[in-house]
Amino acid sequence: MAGAAGGTGGTAPADAPAPARVGLPRVRFAPSPTGFLHVGSARAALYNWLFARHTGGTFVLRIEDTDTERNREEWVDGILSSLSWLGMEPDEGPYRQSERTEAYRQAVDALWEAGHLYACDCSREEIDARTKGNATPGYDGFCRDLGLERRGRALRFRVPDEGVTVVHDLIRGDVTFAHEAIEDFVVVKSSGAPLFVLANVVDDIAMDITHVIRGEDLLPSTPKGLLLWSALEGPETALPAFAHLPLLVNERRQKLSKRRDDVAVESYRERGYLAPALRNYLALLGWSDPHGREILTVEEMVGSFELSEVNHAPAFFDLKKLEWMNKEYLRAMPVDDFVEASRPWLAPDRVPWPPERFEEGMFRTMAPLVQERVAVLSEVPAMVDFLFLEEPLMDESSWASVAADEGARAVLEAALDTYSTCEWSAEALHRATQAMADSLDRKLNKAQAPIRVAVTGRRVGPPLFQSLEVLGREAVLERLRAARDRLGGTTG
Repeated sequence: MAGAAGGTGGTAPADAPAPARVGLPRVRFAPSPTGFLHVGSARAALYNWLFARHTGGTFVLRIEDTDTERNREEWVDGILSSLSWLGMEPDEGPYRQSERTEAYRQAVDALWEAGHLYACDCSREEIDARTKGNATPGYDGFCRDLGLERRGRALRFRVPDEGVTVVHDLIRGDVTFAHEAIEDFVVVKSSGAPLFVLANVVDDIAMDITHVIRGEDLLPSTPKGLLLWSALEGPETALPAFAHLPLLVNERRQKLSKRRDDVAVESYRERGYLAPALRNYLALLGWSDPHGREILTVEEMVGSFELSEVNHAPAFFDLKKLEWMNKEYLRAMPVDDFVEASRPWLAPDRVPWPPERFEEGMFRTMAPLVQERVAVLSEVPAMVDFLFLEEPLMDESSWASVAADEGARAVLEAALDTYSTCEWSAEALHRATQAMADSLDRKLNKAQAPIRVAVTGRRVGPPLFQSLEVLGREAVLERLRAARDRLGGTTG
C-alpha cells in the first residue's frame, strides 16, 4: 500500500484530466448471482463487451458471490448461459470473489495498519436514534476515535473531513462529491465479510481494469471506491475511467423493477425472442448508431459503438419496440433457419397435439407463412396446431363471432358444396371462395371468417387458402360439417 487518504482524498481536483492508463482497455462485468440476469445488467454487459471489441481490449467476467445468504449456484449458471446465448463470451473468467477472500483480508489488514479503518459496534437502531434530527443523514462517526478492538466488529473507512472526490465520467462529465456529505462507510461486516465496495476495488486493481462501465445507480458508491483506491494504491495512482449508464425505465418512467416488470433475460429467451434481436435492442437503450440504423449486425454495432455517444437520459424499455424488432429478425431468417429455431417450441411437452400426428413436411410447407406472422417463436404452435389435431382447438370468442353472424351457416353450407368438387390448390380455393362469396352477396373477408374459425379454431392465423390446401380436402370438409352442425344446420 502506497499512500494515505487525506485532504482531497488523494483524488484529482475538479479541473484535472482523468489519469491515463497504458495498454489496451480492460473492462469487467461483475454481476451478483442473486436472481435471473436483469435486462439492465445484460445491457451493461453488452456495453462492456462492445467497448472491448471496438477497442481491441479485454472483457472480463467476475461473479460477485460473497453474499452467501442470497447467492445460488443456479443463478451463476443462468448468468453464464444468458451471456453465452447473447453471444457475449468473456475473454477472461469467470472469476469468483468467493475464491479471493485472502486478497480482501490482506487489503483490510493494510488499510487497518495505515489508520484508514476503525472498528464500530453501533447498531442501526442506535445510529438512527442518534442522528434522527441531523441535517446530514448517515453515520455520525460515533466510534471513530474510541479505539475499539477490530475483532467481531464492523470496520468503517475514515473519510477525510474536508475536500472533495471527483468522478471523471465519460458519459456525465465530472461529478463532484464533498467529503462532508459522505459518511464513514462500512467496508467489512462484523462477521468479517467484505462489502462489495471494497471487494470491487481490490479486484479492479488486481485485474488492471481500465474502464468501469456500469449502471447509474452505482454512481453514489463511486467516490467511496475512489477513496479506497487512493488509500490502497496511493494518491498518484492512475484511476480507471468511469462510464455510468442511464437507467432503464418502464412506460410510467419508473426504474425497471424485478417485482413489477418483466426484466429477466431468461424470460425473453423462454418466450421465443431471438438472441440477436434482444442484443440489438439492448444496444439502442442509451446509444444510437451514428448512421441512423436500427437493425444492426453485431459487426456494425462493434464498429460504431463509442462510450462518448451514450446518452445520460433514462432509456425507455419499450416492449412493443422489442417485439417489432424481433419480428423483423424472424422475417429476415432463411426458412430453414426459422424451422430449426422453432423446434424447441414444437417439442412434445410444449404442444397440444400427440407426437405421432406431427408431420415435418406439413410444417415446412407452412413455415414461410407462419414466419411472416409471428412476433416470437412461442407463437408458432398456435399458428399450426390445427394441422396436427383431430379437431381444432376452438377459441370461444372466435366461435362467438361466428354464432353472432346470421349468414355464417349459409357460408358453411356453400363452402361444403364448393370445396367438395373444386380443384384443391390455394389459388383454386381462392377463386372458388370468391365466386361463392359473390353468390351470397358477401365480401370475401366476410365469407372467409366463418370458414377460418371452423377449420382452424381462430379468427387469425396463416393465409386461409394455403392452410386449407395443406390440411387437405377430407379434414376441411369434416370440420365445416362439424361447425355447421354446431350452428344447428342439417347434415344433408
